[in-house]
Amino acid sequence: MTLRPELTAGEALVTLLEAYGVDTIFGIPGVHNIEMYRALPRSKIRHILVRHEQGAGFMADGYARATGKPGVCFTITGPGLLNILTPMGQAWSDSSNMLVISSALDIKDAAQGRGRLHEMIDQRAAAASVTSFSTRAYTPKDIRDGVAQAFARFASQRPRPAYLEIPLDLLKEPAGEGWVARSLPTVASPSDASIAAAIAKLAKARRPVIVLGGGALHAGAAAVKIAELLKAPILTTTAGKGAVRADHPLCIGYGMGRSEAPAFLKRSDAILCAGSELSETDFWDDSVVIEENLIRIDIDPTSLARPHTAEIAILGDAKVALEGIAAGLTPHGGRPRRGIPESETDDLHKLIPDPTREKLAKILDTVRKALPEETVVCSDMTQIAYVANEVFPVQRPRTWLHPVGFGTLGFALPAGIGAKFGVGHTPVAVMIGDYGLQFTLNELGTAVEHKLPLIVLLWNNELLGAIHDNMARSGIQPNAVTLRNPDFQALSKSYGCAAEKPMSLKALGEAIGRALKADGPTVIEMTPGMVR
Repeated sequence: MTLRPELTAGEALVTLLEAYGVDTIFGIPGVHNIEMYRALPRSKIRHILVRHEQGAGFMADGYARATGKPGVCFTITGPGLLNILTPMGQAWSDSSNMLVISSALDIKDAAQGRGRLHEMIDQRAAAASVTSFSTRAYTPKDIRDGVAQAFARFASQRPRPAYLEIPLDLLKEPAGEGWVARSLPTVASPSDASIAAAIAKLAKARRPVIVLGGGALHAGAAAVKIAELLKAPILTTTAGKGAVRADHPLCIGYGMGRSEAPAFLKRSDAILCAGSELSETDFWDDSVVIEENLIRIDIDPTSLARPHTAEIAILGDAKVALEGIAAGLTPHGGRPRRGIPESETDDLHKLIPDPTREKLAKILDTVRKALPEETVVCSDMTQIAYVANEVFPVQRPRTWLHPVGFGTLGFALPAGIGAKFGVGHTPVAVMIGDYGLQFTLNELGTAVEHKLPLIVLLWNNELLGAIHDNMARSGIQPNAVTLRNPDFQALSKSYGCAAEKPMSLKALGEAIGRALKADGPTVIEMTPGMVR
């Protein structure tokens, strides 16, 4: 659809986003971006008014992770952009597609130090530090090109945030013609030679292992076929949870963070890794380097080159590559196969003996049984989620959303809200700690306003538990780790949420059942006293 030339660039922007399939925008209107809002009332796009720009960014991230579609935000110059940088950093580190569109000072005032409202010396440079693409528009054509470039990257490259900056005076200019959605590229297909090399390597392997990251969430079926042909165990990263059903006999789940994992992988004679950086936050060890027997599949060429040595590097989409490998393999390579003894894989998914972890595992077991399999769970940087990364079974892709790389507190609640807007009637739950909730608890108002039946599972131990334990292990007397919490029951109800504080595991399961049927959000406060 071509727009009438008399429309302003700000109006045309909204119609162009709609043409690219955007159905939801998260943001806050302000004096410096109201021209972006002029066309929204007549658009099919719904705008979600958030309580803070950080909430907008995390909502867009949650929306993107749960749906696979880019999350979009509108923000303002200066403080608006700075507030959303933290969510942009989280989306950057965890490979999530997000488009942040911000206003900027008039072209004539840029970086002049004239004391203008919301002035920054180089706003675009700040955004560039956590984006794969950032640009400043100077003409209406630049806006069209900027949106096109962002969506082209979303369609064909590693998922990451993009940033478009539009000066205030430009938003009011006549749009002109040519505002149409352009055809988008696709992810590069892997070479036949690299697929053949991988098949040959795997066919000879006696101890093959498969590792799936967040870039392979859509490739689980092909991975399972390869695993069954080779009798190869499947490890996932935290971001890869759900790529393969946790109850599949060959799925170990997230065992990467166990101290035994590096040695286990190095004993393999063929590691087939798809869609993972194999980073410090996958192993929780920055010294792990795999130097041999690695077959690596990724759409990011830089990931193929660092820090591990890929014997076979396959550039392309994980699903296409794994399907090609599966098609070329024969069961057991046509000969008997030893495989890897279960005694070796058991160590990677058994619960580490620890009273706190055992208590949390019991709570998580109750939560898992109470939530439907398809529930999208958004977790935070909190002790209960760290245990859940290892022991909480996930059966479907895009149903375990955790802030791995950037490690941001307060992610879970707004990410859960964004996910809920994306998945509709599918249940969504938030798993968050008492400290992390207080980073973004104002977004409870957004959930109530839209009557979202969100289940907020609040772990309240009145302590920065993981930091306390880390201090103790490091020989530091725990300090600055206790806090005076609000009355979460009263606070939740003041926002209009339902609130419960079950005193037993049975009561927890019953509370979750009620929350699933509610017509708005429910905060369920979980405490150590629930497990006796």
